Amino acid sequence: MFAVPAPPVRHQQLLVTIFGLYGRNAGDALPVSALISMLGSLGYDAPGVRSSVSRLKAKGVLKSVREGGIAKYKISESISDVFREGDRRIFAPEQPAPVDTWVLAVFSVPESMRNRRHQLRSALLGLGFGSVANGVWIAPANKLEQARERLTVSGLIEFVDLFRSDYVFDGPMRPKISEWWDLKDLDQQFTEFLELYEGAERQWTERVGSDPEAALADSTEELRREAFRYYIPMLTMWRKFPYKDPNLPEDYLPPEWHGPAVRKTFLAVHRLAAPLAAAHAHEVISEALDPAVA
Repeated sequence: MFAVPAPPVRHQQLLVTIFGLYGRNAGDALPVSALISMLGSLGYDAPGVRSSVSRLKAKGVLKSVREGGIAKYKISESISDVFREGDRRIFAPEQPAPVDTWVLAVFSVPESMRNRRHQLRSALLGLGFGSVANGVWIAPANKLEQARERLTVSGLIEFVDLFRSDYVFDGPMRPKISEWWDLKDLDQQFTEFLELYEGAERQWTERVGSDPEAALADSTEELRREAFRYYIPMLTMWRKFPYKDPNLPEDYLPPEWHGPAVRKTFLAVHRLAAPLAAAHAHEVISEALDPAVA
């Protein structure tokens, strides 16, 4: 046994993580009792879980269904694409590509539609863009098609002009990058992650070995539950970073940038703990659907 860190994450964030992992297949709907059990093992009480589920339903993230007399929730079809895109970012061992050209997003939104302006900024931030000036955002050119697709799906493309561009600058890029992205704040978040999960790869390797399949085959119920308690909050804390990190080449970033170390730590624990956590979750779901299996 080793200590399970407690990162600063909320009910709703944990629920989104759980649905993203275990409520995505065709026909999947998670019983309320299973959600209460899973969040209970993470230290949250039933009223708080029910309240968070209701908020996610009100936001259109979840929809309620009733099957076989059991109250369940499933991911709304309207946001399924968001989860699929998240998979590509959250679990990919992404490596920064050389930046030969940039994409500029230049937008103008009428004052009468200021809520769309906020949505547009949020979308660009989520795509990893930095802000050059008011209404002018920048990212490596390999983000172009992803940006075009996301802005089109969200109905924001009409406000944006997208350009491929070269940046003619004789000095080093590092100071400019720090102007366009708030790297200091992001690296502080990376540092907090590493403080919580220092030594995580070594701890899990010592505990279960280096073969995830063998670890699962030899696992106990206690180990599977512990993996769930460790992995779900860690993933919840990690999954925001791929949306914030511009993933730029090392010579563009501050010295001692912690992004690669954070990614390495998460992916190492993900490889070993995720199968064990999934086994625990499916056991809880099966018991909620049919208590006789317990």
